[in-house]
Amino acid sequence: MLERPKISIITVVFNAQALIEQTIKSVLEQTYPLIEYIIIDGASTDHTLQIIEPYRSRLAFMLSEKDTGIYDAMNKGLKAATGEYVLFLNAGDLLNDSKVIEMIFNQAANADVYYGNTTIIDSQGNNLGDRRLKPPANLNWKSLRFGMCVSHQSFIAKRSLCEPYDVQYSLSSDIDWVIRILKKSHSMVNVNQTISKFLKGGSSAKGRTKALKERFKIMVIHYGFIPTVFNHIYIVLRFPIHRLFRKSMS
Repeated sequence: MLERPKISIITVVFNAQALIEQTIKSVLEQTYPLIEYIIIDGASTDHTLQIIEPYRSRLAFMLSEKDTGIYDAMNKGLKAATGEYVLFLNAGDLLNDSKVIEMIFNQAANADVYYGNTTIIDSQGNNLGDRRLKPPANLNWKSLRFGMCVSHQSFIAKRSLCEPYDVQYSLSSDIDWVIRILKKSHSMVNVNQTISKFLKGGSSAKGRTKALKERFKIMVIHYGFIPTVFNHIYIVLRFPIHRLFRKSMS
C-alpha cells in the first residue's frame, strides 16, 4: 500500500463572496482523508467571511488580516502549513472532482512534485477548454523557459522544497516559485489527468503588460538574458501577438 502523506491545501481570498464557497466545497468534498485546509483572507469587506464561517470547524487554520498582495498572503499560508505537500487553490479555482487528491497519491509515493492538466472555467463554471500551454511529459525547471507550462493550481510540491514567494513580483511570482522548486526536485510525476479547474481572470491590458515584464525579468534571472530573448522571439513567432496578450494570464 502506498504512503498516504498529509497535504496542505491553501486558499487565498479577498472580496470573493461569489466564488469562495464553491472552492471550499471542492476541497472539503475530497475523499482523501489527510487534507489540512487553510484559508488566508485579506480582510475582506464583502460577505466573504460570513460565507466561510459555517465551514470554520472543518478548517485547520483561518486568518483574516490585511496583506501587501496575493504573494504576501500565500506566504502566510505556507507559514501555517504543516502537511508534507502543498497545493494552492485560490478563490474561484476548483479541484477537478472529489477523488482527484486520492488519485494523485495512489499513482506514486514520495515524489518531490506531482503535476497534471488544467481546465479553464468561467465564473459560472462553464468549461472553456484546456490551458494553451500543456504540461510536458517530463517536467523540469528548464521546461518553463517558454512560459508557465504547468498551472499553479495543478502543481503539488513537497513543503520542504517550498521557499517563500518573492513579493517583489506582484503578478508573476508563481513562475519564479515553481522554477525554484523544480531546481531542487529529483522526482516529478505527471499524473496524466486533470487536477484543477482554473478560473479565468479579467485582467486589464495594463496588468497583462506588467505580468509579462515581470516574467521576462524572472526568465533572465533563471535562464540568462540572451536565451530569454531568443525564447521570446520563438514565442512571438509561434503565437501571434494578439493571441499571446489575450491568453498570457491563462
